[in-house]
Amino acid sequence: MVKPTTRRNELISKDRERGHNQLWKDYFMENPTYPPEMFRRHFRMNKPLFLRIVERLSSEVPYFQQTRDAAGRYGLSPLQKCTAAIHMLAYAPKVKFKVNNHTYRMAYYLTDGIYTNWATFIQSISLPQGRKAEKFAEKQESARKDVERAFGVLQSRFAIVKNPALQWDNAKIGKIMKTCVILHNMIVENERHGYAQINTSEFESGESSRSSRVRSRDSIHVGDILGIRREVQDLEKHARLKADLVENIWQKFGDEDE
Repeated sequence: MVKPTTRRNELISKDRERGHNQLWKDYFMENPTYPPEMFRRHFRMNKPLFLRIVERLSSEVPYFQQTRDAAGRYGLSPLQKCTAAIHMLAYAPKVKFKVNNHTYRMAYYLTDGIYTNWATFIQSISLPQGRKAEKFAEKQESARKDVERAFGVLQSRFAIVKNPALQWDNAKIGKIMKTCVILHNMIVENERHGYAQINTSEFESGESSRSSRVRSRDSIHVGDILGIRREVQDLEKHARLKADLVENIWQKFGDEDE
């Protein structure tokens, strides 16, 4: 009779030191691999401000401090932890959400009536008929105005603000938004003498809100572009999403006026 073998826990070396050294070489040393404009595009701020944030967090917040594990090995450096946190804000995860038991995989924008009926645009109802349509129009127009007034620049700078937040609870959403607002104010204070108006195109060009990787135009196949365009312009998907949102709004807020 063959006895079963017991597999011990294997130690997998993550080589954190090498990761820290590569990060330092790419962005933070005196002559880094990537120039300052690339740093600002990736981190959404200039290097001196980022290092100031790293220094403050590592001195005041235990999570961002470097610690040792049970074997005495150092964990991730403050620089690595701060880089990961900033990238989570700058590059949002893939979009997937469910409304009225239907799953959708594209982000959508609340717009006014001048936009076409594409799957990524959700307009109000200009002449709402019935209480459900009236409630949807009320909530859509109110939310759209708030977004337009408060989050235009934040959405351009931090992609995490663009995507639906259905996977997070209210407390986590609040922390994310506060973090983005604080970072934005620090960036404006740091750069207010360097430019007269914020140019958000430097953050948007060549980057995707669905992935942490930067894709060049040459790497996108023509067939992919046509497929994405057909999906975005799908009138049936637009109508279904809007109907699902109307029903969802009614289920949540339909009894407000009673």
